[in-house]
Amino acid sequence: MSKINALCVYCGSSPGTDPVFVEAAQTFGKILAQNRVRLVFGGGSTGLMGALANAVLAHGGEVTGIIPEFLTQREQPRRLAQELIVTRDMHERKRTMFERADGFVALPGGIGTLEEVVEQLTWAQLGRHKKPILIANISGYWDPLLTLISHMRAQEFLPAASRVDCLVATRVEDILPNLRDAARGVNEAETVMAVPADRM
Repeated sequence: MSKINALCVYCGSSPGTDPVFVEAAQTFGKILAQNRVRLVFGGGSTGLMGALANAVLAHGGEVTGIIPEFLTQREQPRRLAQELIVTRDMHERKRTMFERADGFVALPGGIGTLEEVVEQLTWAQLGRHKKPILIANISGYWDPLLTLISHMRAQEFLPAASRVDCLVATRVEDILPNLRDAARGVNEAETVMAVPADRM
């Protein structure tokens, strides 16, 4: 895999308290559209998710929303995605997001965002894939998580040779170049999840 054609972006369904988070989502959406990289996201129309998807569409980009059936009434997803995939549950949603994306980005978000990016890190650690994973540490939002990962390493719960080598960017402009650099070292076979769907 040498190209990033589609990115899965995890982020909050709330805007957060710092306006810089929404600004970052909007700027990144514009960057994705300008670079013809399809956005794959959770399908929501509020918070950072909504700001991100709106920005992609406003600049002529492509958006795929993937949402479980039980959230369709709450998050009104249809207007922010040219392609909308409604899944049976969260497990199918995450599997579909994985299959549709060439890499993963975590913008600021809550427990759901944390769970999703940590799951990708877990799959990478277990050798299930080598798609690049990047934490967008906007305004230091993910500092506590990065500190925890370093603490795990120091306490030898995360071996030094572990595959958990997520990328980190503090500027939105650096996200896509970093992912593209990382993708150049991944062959196509390493982008396929080698685990049955019923175990996801």
